[in-house]
Amino acid sequence: MTRALRLVLSLIPFCSLLQTTVQGQEFNNLPVTTQKPPLHGKHWMAVTGKPLAATAGAMIFQKGGNAVDASCAMIAATSTMWDVLSWGGETQALIYNPNTKKVIAINALGVAPTGATVDFYKSKGMKYPPEYGPLAAITPGTPGGIMVMLAEYGTMSLEEVLAPAMQMAEGYPIEAQTANAIERGKSQIKQWPYSKRVFLPHLGEKREAPSAGEVFVQRDLLETLKKLCDAERSALQNGKSRKEAIQAAYDRFYKGDIGAEIARGCQEQGGLITVEDLANWQVKIEEPMMTSYAGIDVYKLQQWTQGPAMLQTLNILENFDLKEMGYNSTRYVHTVYQAMSLAFADRDFYYGDPAFGPEEPMTGLLSKEYAKARSLLINPDRNDPKIGPGDPYPFEGKTNPFRDNLNAWSMSSGQRIHELGNLHQDNLFSESFRAGTTSVEAADKEGWVVSVTPSGGWIPACIAGNTGVGLSQRMQAFVLDPKENPFNVLEPGKRPRVTLTPSLAMKDGTPLLSFAKQAGDEQDQLLLQFFLNMVVFNMTVQEACEAPSFKTLQMHSSFGEHEKSPGGLILNELMPPWSRKELSRMGYKITTQERTSGPINAIWFDRQHGTFWGGSSNHGEDYGIGW
Repeated sequence: MTRALRLVLSLIPFCSLLQTTVQGQEFNNLPVTTQKPPLHGKHWMAVTGKPLAATAGAMIFQKGGNAVDASCAMIAATSTMWDVLSWGGETQALIYNPNTKKVIAINALGVAPTGATVDFYKSKGMKYPPEYGPLAAITPGTPGGIMVMLAEYGTMSLEEVLAPAMQMAEGYPIEAQTANAIERGKSQIKQWPYSKRVFLPHLGEKREAPSAGEVFVQRDLLETLKKLCDAERSALQNGKSRKEAIQAAYDRFYKGDIGAEIARGCQEQGGLITVEDLANWQVKIEEPMMTSYAGIDVYKLQQWTQGPAMLQTLNILENFDLKEMGYNSTRYVHTVYQAMSLAFADRDFYYGDPAFGPEEPMTGLLSKEYAKARSLLINPDRNDPKIGPGDPYPFEGKTNPFRDNLNAWSMSSGQRIHELGNLHQDNLFSESFRAGTTSVEAADKEGWVVSVTPSGGWIPACIAGNTGVGLSQRMQAFVLDPKENPFNVLEPGKRPRVTLTPSLAMKDGTPLLSFAKQAGDEQDQLLLQFFLNMVVFNMTVQEACEAPSFKTLQMHSSFGEHEKSPGGLILNELMPPWSRKELSRMGYKITTQERTSGPINAIWFDRQHGTFWGGSSNHGEDYGIGW
């Protein structure tokens, strides 16, 4: 069998995944169809993790709001719906401002509270901060993120933007996914009195969580949101501007009675957050990071996220002819896997909060010269299970101050390895890679574009007092041993290095793509492949969202015990058997999943027709609305 014929045959099973066609796009001379239709619009587009939340965005657009207004409404709605996040979680965004022609980064990630020290957690016998509960909590960031985005770049009042979320807090028909997550997590929920009161309305019955379709009411959260609107309304009545009035609501949350109750409720349940922690925390407006690939500028958040790892991977992959390899061919899977492993090893060692020393070597890490050097490490015939972080300091003209730590890391000293084999443990390990998060994408005819990956406070969440606000679990992303990552060691006031990573791509100075996805450490792996699907293989945005992807477990999870599985490779279950055999011979430990495409949400800007194309993968409940 010739290589060309073998490649074509290997693609046929993947194309069979994409059915119920609405498009006639041809890819590699094979007809490609999709299970979901693409979204189309010329006025606005709103895409997110829950249909009801997308409707919230549409409601704001229909009232004349811009993409920032709609995004804030969608974040608020998804937080109220506990779409793998809550109001005490964290928000970060990339925003294209058509007035300045620039991409802006929003950093609304909370910080470690007072008392959250390495010694404190070690004294409790912990290798990492816990996955759940009040000791897993950093300060809430999402309320501040919404209010700063709205005040700086929106057009509407906070009360207008929160109206859909407040209606939902009054009571909305809960969907099966969230209701069943509550039921599964009820043993943990019962540890926290305020969570038990909110989540388990049928306490003592066989099913204690709400049932799918039942009206789920959150009275405490509704009162909290009303207090924010009251503060804004009072400020407006006293002659304050729209922006000043939103600031008044911000101050009530972080410096007033709401913050005081959050701190009290957190501490009552054994947490560390203080009123001073809340009062001192601030949202940051930052410069994003960027690299160019195939003439396209790709923007990510800074190194307090994993976003730059995708930029590093693109820089490495520039040194290979991916199109010649063929979509999802054995050689393509191997090359992209190796490039991701190199970039994520750097993420695991070098990324952290840039507001704290030492300074991360991002100039070196994102240099094309460093990427070229890393690309030369790829063995074309076999996986390298010992891939470790490189040394970017010489590419900045510096000497690595952590050479000893780097050598110890490279020798796998103290590294946590998960050996695939036990089905139950494998599932738990794999789930840790894709934990949490939703995504929000919005665009409007005025040119505003917003990409957000809000997260934190997912079920089972510890609710802080009588606020209805579920606390974040992001503390677990820190390390306690500087040998693992000297840049991400826990300190009070510091932001953990998180997985959250919205994306924007620009071509010739104007938006081309806005894209993001949920699922922890998977995010930049699948966003990378989505981007390559469009840029290298000429797929439409919906095809690229649904196209089967693959995932590496050869990097440390950002959750739980921070394990990794060298050679761990998740393939779509319809990958041809001969490709699986080839990859197995190359040293990969293969598991399969029915769907491996996301959930990715995206908007593509059709310059030829001046319209939007929205895409959402066939993986979950994510979808949107366009007009």
